[in-house]
Amino acid sequence: MLQGPYNSLDRDRPLIRLPFTSFAVGTVLLPLSGFIACVSISLMYHFADATYTHCQVSNYLPSISSAISRVPERYIWRCCIGLHSAPRYLMSIMYFKFYHGRFANRLLEQLLSGLALLCSLTENSGLLVLTYVASTETYNYHKNGFIVFIASSLLHMLITCRLWHMIRRSYVSPEEVRSYRWKIRLFVFNGSCCLAAYYFFRRHNKYCEPGSKCPSPAQVWTRTVTGCIPILLLAYYSSIIFKVFILARRPKKDLR
Repeated sequence: MLQGPYNSLDRDRPLIRLPFTSFAVGTVLLPLSGFIACVSISLMYHFADATYTHCQVSNYLPSISSAISRVPERYIWRCCIGLHSAPRYLMSIMYFKFYHGRFANRLLEQLLSGLALLCSLTENSGLLVLTYVASTETYNYHKNGFIVFIASSLLHMLITCRLWHMIRRSYVSPEEVRSYRWKIRLFVFNGSCCLAAYYFFRRHNKYCEPGSKCPSPAQVWTRTVTGCIPILLLAYYSSIIFKVFILARRPKKDLR
């Protein structure tokens, strides 16, 4: 805000105006661009270290943890997530207020809105933990941060799908139906990727399938599937951000 006398009209005039769409796109692109940059640098300059496995099997893709644990990838990722996390906390509050206004007299949806807020805050906090505590520094903290991030993100997606199912009843245009169906598809696909990643991770650690001339299939699938998870999450949140923006500009209907 501008500095000036308390009775001055210029004091309350904002210094910067940023369109919501630009703000949302920038927030989404920060982790995506950081992820692509870290994986690319790992493959080009730290291929042997980033693709190393404890049982010496061949591999050609780094895991997310490996891609963000070395220098300079570590600092690129931390910078992107640091800039991304502050708007995410603000957006969590924005979503909660949006849901609270839409479900003014519905107790169950009010409780789900609060739970969605808690899951969103927990998810963002888990992302910060796994970002700023590298797997090469303190593995257990990094692992627990990753588990909290995945679990809270899935629960948040599930609750959000339920809330948008109720909102969809008041907006029955083909566009709204299509948007809701895409949210369901992204949730199911992301949940399937998480289950597949867990299966292949356990399979690799248990059997450690050899791959002297070709990559270990379990390890390759683990790292391929886990690489899809953040992209799916960003796609899901992008659909919510822009839908909230569109609906917030329409006349509000109280869902009774």
